[in-house]
Amino acid sequence: MAKDDRKDDRKARILDRVEREKVKFIRLQFTDILGATKNVEVPDRQFDEVLDGGIMFDGSSIEGFVRIEESDMSLRPDLDTFQVLPWTYAGSERVGRIICDIAHPDGTPFDACPRTTLKRAIALATHKGFTMRAGPEAEFFLFQRRPGGEPTTETHDSGGYFDLTPVDLGEDVRREIILALEQMGVHVEAAHHEVAPGQHEIDFRDDDALTTADNVSTFRFIVKNVANRNGLHATFMPKPIFGINGSGMHTHQSLFAGGKNAFHDPKSDRQLSRTCLHYIGGLLRHAKGFCAITNPLVNSYKRLVPGYEAPTAIAWSEHNRSPLIRVPAARGANTRIELRMPDPSCNPYLALAVMLRAGLDGLEKQTDPGPPVNKNISTMSHRERRHLRIDELPGNLAEALDEFERSELMRETLGDHLVDHFLAAKRAEWDSYIRHVSPWEIERYLNTY
Repeated sequence: MAKDDRKDDRKARILDRVEREKVKFIRLQFTDILGATKNVEVPDRQFDEVLDGGIMFDGSSIEGFVRIEESDMSLRPDLDTFQVLPWTYAGSERVGRIICDIAHPDGTPFDACPRTTLKRAIALATHKGFTMRAGPEAEFFLFQRRPGGEPTTETHDSGGYFDLTPVDLGEDVRREIILALEQMGVHVEAAHHEVAPGQHEIDFRDDDALTTADNVSTFRFIVKNVANRNGLHATFMPKPIFGINGSGMHTHQSLFAGGKNAFHDPKSDRQLSRTCLHYIGGLLRHAKGFCAITNPLVNSYKRLVPGYEAPTAIAWSEHNRSPLIRVPAARGANTRIELRMPDPSCNPYLALAVMLRAGLDGLEKQTDPGPPVNKNISTMSHRERRHLRIDELPGNLAEALDEFERSELMRETLGDHLVDHFLAAKRAEWDSYIRHVSPWEIERYLNTY
């Protein structure tokens, strides 16, 4: 079937579905460079035009896109991403959703579109004979709201890891989230209460990189909406409460070649192929450079501290969870590595793009990851770490941005436009933070000095 015929067939199926399910509006969804989900909503009389990709919008109003003098941008819908939202609006109105790429008015791709950026990394992997599969474990908090609707940091329960009702009061909300995700075509592998009170985790079944990024974007939208409908506030802020664990987004990943897992080699030591080890080596080598993408907030570095399970040591292991990368015990088709540094505030398209490119660079340069570190790194002395040449992730956003700016691979992966706009936005965020006088400073210094 020709490409145009396939598009016409998908378009016909969508139009048939919106008629059957009485869909009144379609949201054209896209993501800005900081990971915020944006949308343009159109009524049913424009569905035919929308599905042909004929909707323009003002790109100058979106973070990091274009200047005011070149504001016109085009939304190019990916028809495979059409879904109907699992609830109604205004009593009975159904709303559909399509994820879009950003293009110039002439239809050429916009290089700084995060989704297009990930597609470029995927294309490079395909050229090298590989397909990336990824499965994130996304964590979030559910908090109470005040009577006026303002969110608090008061948790809705006092549950802990794997707790059940009545301690885990979020069980029904989690179940509602999962049902909504399944209706949106997202395959959920597991869900449970996490370590901290009010903290939850939902694990995705692994999928190709682009679908996974789309699923993370959908997941964040669904979680926030379901929480709001239950009178709660959901947040993906990495460290909302001092003294307890923060939220991460551990990302399991593997490469497949010719339908087989390229990370598995039954004849090698540990049954890990050279492809797997070099991929690990690439992630370790570039971790400091891409940390600003996978951990993009000032608050991200309140989570990346020793003592709260989040990794800070640039090393890998098979057995313990203190290094940056863990290799789960599964082998065969399920052989994979788990990168433990990302948090759920990241832009999923950019995060997967930089992870994939770092791993591919490791393959190209045959980067040796060194031996696994199977001792708990958090209990090691400084001398032991230095002896094992274990480096550390950046300690704050400013350090991460410096590493990011120095990284040639990041600029090659993301492009000048995206890198420059990301740096400008994040340096402004850091500047605002360091100028702020916090309650901690008042409590610490006001009476003493």
